[in-house]
Amino acid sequence: MKRLMAIWFPQLLAEGMLRRRPHLKDELFVVAAPDHGRMRITAVCPAAQKQGICIGMAVADARALVANIQVLDDEPQLPLHLLTGLGHWCIRYTPTVATDMPDGLLLDVSGCAHLWGGEEKYATDIQNRLKGFGYTTRIAIAGTIGTAWALARYGKQPVVLAPSGEERVALFSLPPAALRLENSIVERLQKLGLYTIGHFINMGRSILRRRFGAGLLNQMDQAFGWKEEPLTPLQPVEPYQERLPCLEPILTRSGIEIALQQLLNILCERLTKEGKGLRKAVFKAYRVDGEVQQLEIGTHLPSQQATHLFKLFELKIDQIEPALGIELFVLEAPTVEKARSSQEALWHTSTVNDTRLAQLLDQLTGKLGKGIVHRYLPAEHFWPERSIKEAQELSEQPTTAWREDRPRPVRLLSVPEPVEVAAPIPDYPPMHFRHKGQLHSIKKADGPERIEREWWIDQGQHRDYYVVEDDKGERFWLFRLGHYSGDKPHQWYLHGFFA
Repeated sequence: MKRLMAIWFPQLLAEGMLRRRPHLKDELFVVAAPDHGRMRITAVCPAAQKQGICIGMAVADARALVANIQVLDDEPQLPLHLLTGLGHWCIRYTPTVATDMPDGLLLDVSGCAHLWGGEEKYATDIQNRLKGFGYTTRIAIAGTIGTAWALARYGKQPVVLAPSGEERVALFSLPPAALRLENSIVERLQKLGLYTIGHFINMGRSILRRRFGAGLLNQMDQAFGWKEEPLTPLQPVEPYQERLPCLEPILTRSGIEIALQQLLNILCERLTKEGKGLRKAVFKAYRVDGEVQQLEIGTHLPSQQATHLFKLFELKIDQIEPALGIELFVLEAPTVEKARSSQEALWHTSTVNDTRLAQLLDQLTGKLGKGIVHRYLPAEHFWPERSIKEAQELSEQPTTAWREDRPRPVRLLSVPEPVEVAAPIPDYPPMHFRHKGQLHSIKKADGPERIEREWWIDQGQHRDYYVVEDDKGERFWLFRLGHYSGDKPHQWYLHGFFA
């Protein structure tokens, strides 16, 4: 049986401003935005509301009532930002949460309430937790989105529960605006004396369509459950995601490890059955105070081995701070690829080696950080900076062979560094050069090797490269940029180091 929850935040903007600016706690303030050349109030703090200030009032009129009131500039994106954050927090109660602009959330709570002892305790727990964060709410649970939305805003209690199938009864005494109708339709209904939904609920559909348009019937059908109304989740449910709620808040590392191991076993079992492996995994710990702690790992090959993945997470578990306790663990695999079959690994030794190498690289990356391990492949370019490229996958194969006819340095600088050079004759190899304040006397040299620019990519001068060896036996790759010209000094660069 489908159950939907609507959460309404009557003071969302004002309370959101107060959370961002705690110093306003004991102050009278309003939020205002320009409207046809005048500043009008879009949100009012509770204290100012008691002074007779209301939404839609001109700022000048508000200051006439309260001279010392503070006026804050409206932030158009703030409601969406606040609702998105609150929606992500609500994911601990249900995986399907959607924003309902400008001041509400919609949750699909089907099959979730029994974990809290029933719908009333479930809704009350959410309401109390949000109140602790400083937000006033009204909550309703019903069989349709329309009914839940209406009862949250026009119900008589802070928490309203409507049985599924009894939407008509729940809406009977509410005003027409509870059907989320346009203002023009609501005004026409009121002019005709139809002040509640019950006044026109039993009228013929042809009459309602002719007098008020198809919009009224559409909203009625959605509220009564005669027409499906889909939710657009804030965070789409991950195709590979496992959740583990906790009966009591988890405070210790051992408890976190046990939860992680259980989630990995479940997820890897599913991946194995489907012949897939994960390339990226995210472990989230939802704390009691509303904070979310998160760990992320990546693998070089698709993996479905829970033990190996646990070792990668184990290196980072100390980064999770339980604080007052963790109440929900979530493990997601946002990047999943087809895994190599175990039968293939039995007959091809290269596959086994690749797997062991991938696990070693995973451990190095997990311990030392991303970007610590690189693998390079040759590229079809003569210009040195473009002659290599970084491999994106461990299994990626080169499209061309490494160049072996001329010496190339083991380490190539991404940007050549200028050096001071002394040469007996301009076109001869240098006698010595100075790099970063250190003087190198050259004993051996080979060159030049001229490398022209790839004119179809960029324009510029050619380079004349020399392989040189100093008196300490260190070898370098130097080049002179362009032709020597007597009217200006020639520029030399260091571009690489040999072993």
